[in-house]
Amino acid sequence: MNLKVIISFLVGMLFTGIVLIGVSPSIMINEDVSKFGYEETVEKVTKAAAAKGWKIPSIHQLDKSVAKAGYDVLPVTVIELCHPGHAGKILSNDDDKSVTSMMPCRVSIYKNNDGNVIVSRMNTSLISKLFGGNISEVMSLATNDTEEILSYVL
Repeated sequence: MNLKVIISFLVGMLFTGIVLIGVSPSIMINEDVSKFGYEETVEKVTKAAAAKGWKIPSIHQLDKSVAKAGYDVLPVTVIELCHPGHAGKILSNDDDKSVTSMMPCRVSIYKNNDGNVIVSRMNTSLISKLFGGNISEVMSLATNDTEEILSYVL
């Protein structure tokens, strides 16, 4: 093979890697500004989730957790969301259990220094496409439900 072709290929691969590293965080996480204050956003998301049949196994108030270690940070709440029907479709198949490390779905609500309340979550729509099959189908359903739940505050 021609040396110029090999060098061009390697430079292209390096450039592609740099671009992917640069944009990956912005495509892997979705962030939106809430229309409401912090407490109201947390309340509306939890109520909308329950109304849609989702369970909330846990709510983590990260700011309070780190305060015990002496850190004073703005409010951060992570809400775990679980839909038993969606979860059951994943948990009933051994080949699909590899994604259980991403279960339950998580939504983070936090206040920035500029006063904005941000709603953050993984871009599961994109991630679901990487798996295919049952995982992709269930993650797509869960993503649609989650976005509908969040539409009340965005």
